[in-house]
Amino acid sequence: MSNQEFLHRSLAAVWHPCTQMKQHETLPLVPIARGEGVWLHDFDGRRYLDAVSSWWVNLFGHCNPRINAALKDQLDKLDHVMLAGFTHQPVVELSERLSRLSGLGHCFYGSDGASATEIALKMSFHYWRNSGRPAKTRFVSLQNGYHGETVGALSVTDMALFKGTYAPLLRQSAQVPSPDWRLAAPGESAEGFALRCAAALRTHLEQHHDETAALILEPLVQGAAGMGMYDAEYLRQARAICDEFEVHLIADEIAVGFGRTGTMFAHEQAGIKPDFLCLSKGITGGYLPLSVVLTTDAVYQAFYHDDTARGFLHSHSYTGNALACRAALAVLDIFGQDKVIEANRSRAAFFNRTAAPLKVHPRVENFRNMGMIWAFEVADAAPGFARKFFEEGLKRGLLLRPIGNTVYFMPPYVISEEEIRLLVSGTLEILENL
Repeated sequence: MSNQEFLHRSLAAVWHPCTQMKQHETLPLVPIARGEGVWLHDFDGRRYLDAVSSWWVNLFGHCNPRINAALKDQLDKLDHVMLAGFTHQPVVELSERLSRLSGLGHCFYGSDGASATEIALKMSFHYWRNSGRPAKTRFVSLQNGYHGETVGALSVTDMALFKGTYAPLLRQSAQVPSPDWRLAAPGESAEGFALRCAAALRTHLEQHHDETAALILEPLVQGAAGMGMYDAEYLRQARAICDEFEVHLIADEIAVGFGRTGTMFAHEQAGIKPDFLCLSKGITGGYLPLSVVLTTDAVYQAFYHDDTARGFLHSHSYTGNALACRAALAVLDIFGQDKVIEANRSRAAFFNRTAAPLKVHPRVENFRNMGMIWAFEVADAAPGFARKFFEEGLKRGLLLRPIGNTVYFMPPYVISEEEIRLLVSGTLEILENL
């Protein structure tokens, strides 16, 4: 089958996500026949370096042999069984291991990041209701935060492009200043700005804590805001302020969990523990849809009661799917066996050395790195920049998907030194010619 034939079939049958479909009259879809390592191959023999990990999900390369083997083994044992009234080995083992890693208790499973957000919001609201504090029904989030596009998740998201159309459907939430250091005053340090933003959070909760159930935030990196990075001091302050005013802290680590920021979970860098931890994306290495919310024993106990209505009656048919959980277990095995966090430190150091010309390029502003995430702004970006940069990347065998004028790299952890050189040199070439 040729690329062209496949494109025609896709456009005739598939409504693609986060896409104005009319744009594909002039911007062809990229048909993918197979994947291997950091590479995606089309039907005509061209290949593309997946520098964004296919929307930030792929950790250990496409068609990873160890994850493949685990899934093949699981297929011969159990595909799926409903988790209401039943249980199975992969979901129990995964829950035990995630609890040990996070220090949090029971795991509640969903299918994707937005559903994890919905679960955490509902749990927090219901906790306060069960605890005799029914007035605590509202939520606060960070300016420019993103937590998903279902109705509840969109209510705590602060992205007009996604939120504006659906505003009449959404429950109002409050936003407090983001500690993203790009927003700091001239000469203000990242830590100083974090402290100033934390003071604004304190002011808000002083006035509204009686009606506030939870603060939800993306620890250390705000992804959809263009990889906005901030100092860990904000998390330390937020934890203390939430404790003081009896407000839950929800850590949305859907994008930044599983080593992306240089530690297994981003909040570890602040030495804190959230009340709810939302995980998805990399949890299965990019193989299967799965998300999970971990919470404290105190939250769990607030639902443990003879009255059914006090229980958490949230569900979906594929909750805790055995195949997805087995893929996640394989991912955790790779982390342990390959000492991934340590290896990524060396990989990131090489990337930074290689990317030195990018950092000093005259068109580049705010070059930044945290763990296995890199980003920068192109100061003189013209209208249509993101699309043009994406197209130029494809011509050079690179999958790059800028957010506005922000170019970012979030590659699989198996990227080699040669592939890093190729990614950086191709990006420099685009900057010189676009």
